[in-house]
Amino acid sequence: MSRRTLAIVISMLLAVTLGAPPAAAHSRHSDVLKAFPLPNGFQPEGIAIGERPYAYFGSRLDGDILRVSLVTGERRVITQGPGTPSLGLKLDKQERLFVAGGSGGNARVVDTRNGKVLASYTLRTAPSFINDVVLTGDAAWFTDSTNPVLFKLALGKKGKLPGRAVRVPITGDLVYATGNNANGIAETPDGKALIVVQSNTGRLFKVGYSGKSQEIDLGGRNVLNGDGLWLRGSTLYVVQNRLNLITKIQLNKDATKGKVVSSTTDKAFDVPTTIAEYGKRLYLPNARFTTPATPDTTYDAVSVPIF
Repeated sequence: MSRRTLAIVISMLLAVTLGAPPAAAHSRHSDVLKAFPLPNGFQPEGIAIGERPYAYFGSRLDGDILRVSLVTGERRVITQGPGTPSLGLKLDKQERLFVAGGSGGNARVVDTRNGKVLASYTLRTAPSFINDVVLTGDAAWFTDSTNPVLFKLALGKKGKLPGRAVRVPITGDLVYATGNNANGIAETPDGKALIVVQSNTGRLFKVGYSGKSQEIDLGGRNVLNGDGLWLRGSTLYVVQNRLNLITKIQLNKDATKGKVVSSTTDKAFDVPTTIAEYGKRLYLPNARFTTPATPDTTYDAVSVPIF
């Protein structure tokens, strides 16, 4: 075989080899489960999914964190909770899970590789409900549905965790009332502020990093019972838990205005709460708030195609 022929053969083999990973990645996405059971009595609320095909769920019963393979459905508790809820969850690129602690008034950061609690923060000792969390470029932000305040964990170089959280009072248009107030939280499309949904009014707010809030103009529409938020480009998906809906909103760049584009439901929805994306699907845990919670109550996670 001549050197030229050998070079051509090697080039062809390299092309085939280098072309394999995208095809494999597509295969992994297409082969994932669309729905799967969770343990009886688990009482799921939060969900987070990273780049790998694993979904993480928090229990509002005792705070356990459950990992489920989206390929096989295999599941295990990676860390036991503190006896208080684990609600909203977000996963960073270092495989660290940021956990909102609900009525426990706390937040935790868990290493999903070994289940170790890397840090725990007492955010508020008075009655509170630390409901959800979002990761921005340099911080983790937590909502409190009981008190008009956000809590910020400022991340240092290489994501170094801080010694304490910073309290950021909410001012402006977002006024707390009776019921469940600030709940789901996301970034604005331009990354310069936050978006918060007020569950009891169905209103969306742009909240600056200083805490000043401005209502997002939805043209007279609302997202009552809004819970988890998922931002995809300039599209915001809002889970309306007790209405069994996901509502799609098209935002302008700075999130001062939004247009409700569509809503979708599914016969498998049973009070879904939070939302995460993997492949071409949106995944949600069915919290089943309207079903009595017992040790034998069944729970599951479901998904719909991205729309």
